Amino acid sequence: MRKTKQGSALAAAMASLGFTVLSAMPAMAQQKPDPQAELIAKRNAVESELEKVAIIDRKVMVKMRDGKLMAADIYRPRSGGKVPIIFSRTPYNFNFWDVKLGAPRDMTQALTAVKHGYALVEMQERGHFFSQGNYDILGMPLSDARDELKWMSSQPWSNGNVGTTGCSSTAEWQLAAVAQNDPSLVTFNVQGFGAGVGKVGPYDEQGNWYRGGAMQMLFISWIYDYGIQNQVRPLFPANTSQAELINASHFFDLAPQMPAVDWDKAFWHLPEQDIIKAVGGPPGIYDTRMPVATGGNMVVRAPNDPAWNKGGLWHEGEKINKPGLWFMSWFDVSVSPNLAAYNEVRKTADKAVADQQYAVIAPVLHCAYNRATEHTMVGDMDMGDARFNYDDLVYGWFDHYLKGKDSPMLDKQPKVMYYVMGANRWKNAQSWPPAGTTTQELYFGSAGSANTLYGDGKLQAAAPDSNQPDRFVYDPANPVPTLGGGGCCQGKVKFGSYDQREQEARNDILVYQTDALTKGVELSGPLTVTLYVDSSAKDTDFTFKLIDVSPDGRALNITENIQRMRYRNGYDKPLVWMQPGKVTKVTFQPIETAYYFKPGHRMRVDVSSSNFPRFDRNLNTGGNNYDEDHGVIAHNAVHHDAQYPSKISLTVMPDAEPAGASD
Repeated sequence: MRKTKQGSALAAAMASLGFTVLSAMPAMAQQKPDPQAELIAKRNAVESELEKVAIIDRKVMVKMRDGKLMAADIYRPRSGGKVPIIFSRTPYNFNFWDVKLGAPRDMTQALTAVKHGYALVEMQERGHFFSQGNYDILGMPLSDARDELKWMSSQPWSNGNVGTTGCSSTAEWQLAAVAQNDPSLVTFNVQGFGAGVGKVGPYDEQGNWYRGGAMQMLFISWIYDYGIQNQVRPLFPANTSQAELINASHFFDLAPQMPAVDWDKAFWHLPEQDIIKAVGGPPGIYDTRMPVATGGNMVVRAPNDPAWNKGGLWHEGEKINKPGLWFMSWFDVSVSPNLAAYNEVRKTADKAVADQQYAVIAPVLHCAYNRATEHTMVGDMDMGDARFNYDDLVYGWFDHYLKGKDSPMLDKQPKVMYYVMGANRWKNAQSWPPAGTTTQELYFGSAGSANTLYGDGKLQAAAPDSNQPDRFVYDPANPVPTLGGGGCCQGKVKFGSYDQREQEARNDILVYQTDALTKGVELSGPLTVTLYVDSSAKDTDFTFKLIDVSPDGRALNITENIQRMRYRNGYDKPLVWMQPGKVTKVTFQPIETAYYFKPGHRMRVDVSSSNFPRFDRNLNTGGNNYDEDHGVIAHNAVHHDAQYPSKISLTVMPDAEPAGASD
């Protein structure tokens, strides 16, 4: 109170002398930046500049052949004349007005495209926001893409050339659409596009739904959190005018506001087919409450279900014959199927087009290309300066293929530019894997006690003379928790590279490692693991992680995989059950990476039977798994000797063999 009175007296005295006095508290508040105000000012500035250089045509409703209307926003240069189109189609909210902020959304993409002399057409996926119809995670009817391309290429301001771009769901529809060979779709740029790839080579992931036959649980939270599951939403009458739609967009954008879910708890619910139902989510494409005929029952579809071929996923055999710019990342959900798709196109396209496929593989998480910095961290792993000017490459690409211009940057671009983690540098190649690589094998061995990082497991140059199997217990009620790896969009699950030592203290993790390497080893290409195993269960899973162990003991994960044993002979074969006491061979699908192990480091492989909740738990019963509410404990074992040569096969660059491995 005394300070307040003194302050008031001082203020009165100052005022009597003609000074304007502000109290200390408001003065401090005025000096403190207002982040929201700064954001609004920045957004308004971009929108204002866009209005000066672009002809803006928002909430254009484009009719499909079935009469449904798809919402589009169009931005094209004011300079006039016919221009090429950059086409971005998405299930996400691109409403030009940020309803919650009360200001324009970030229009930088549109402004950049217009300044480069392009029309940007953003179109909403069927069944989202202002677009009519129902969404299907398998992909929209391919007729949508054909109708949309026909419409935009025939506009009087279009020069007839269209190029597609986008990341994640904004890219995943592209490959199947490109395979339709529409003459107006000249080229494509796909980024983080794994959920658009069905079957290719050894991968039957069906749009990332599966890995090795185990379900990737990211789609459960993604479907719910982004409102994908919801098929009930308000719609405007078909005859609503464009002006009315634009005006309405200022006060609602039709974005569902889903109640928050604690996914750390929700993923544990059994049966897993009811996870979305259990959190109060609506019926939809994931679970059995929505009829198969309208896209439901995703959770019940096996990897070889013919239904996967009825949507918009791209599968091998669907020829792509357009120039392509492919962006991938080592810690994404599915870099390996993505690279397999890239190689498939290079193998099957006409020769001239096969030579027009370029790939960039970055050391980042899903769609985080432009978030790389001069000190890029992916979890606990320091990637160094991983920056690259993706925008210049993309626009150089479009200038070349949509405008017919020379592109100096493209002239210098290798067919494959990939980042070698550990060495923290970009490298160039003309193919993937790079030319000149060799296959090296390291064999698992132990005295029968490889459990935990304190065990006796070894990776060695030859298989052990005698078999002393390593045994562990896999309890579905106590799975190994996910810590790092490739993924996205899954609640609080941490993806990237993290120190694994705390997990490796678990008795249900077998740990095998080399001696300290006497020279550096670069892995650039596929790696795979072959195990000889037995189990007390009719069906179970096996997992592995490849890890870099530094001299100080820190153990950073590089890549990982899983295999559900019922599918070990392939998805097109009958299910094969485990038999107690019988040793069974299982070879995991190959996983791609580029990593440099420094001298003095060790290679380590962890083997277990779960990685939850990245992958769903195998309940070990041999039942459907998705409709079961309890599991059984599996007693699992890994065997290793000349008869049972459990091993990891590595793709190694020349003069970089794993010297120093145990003999």
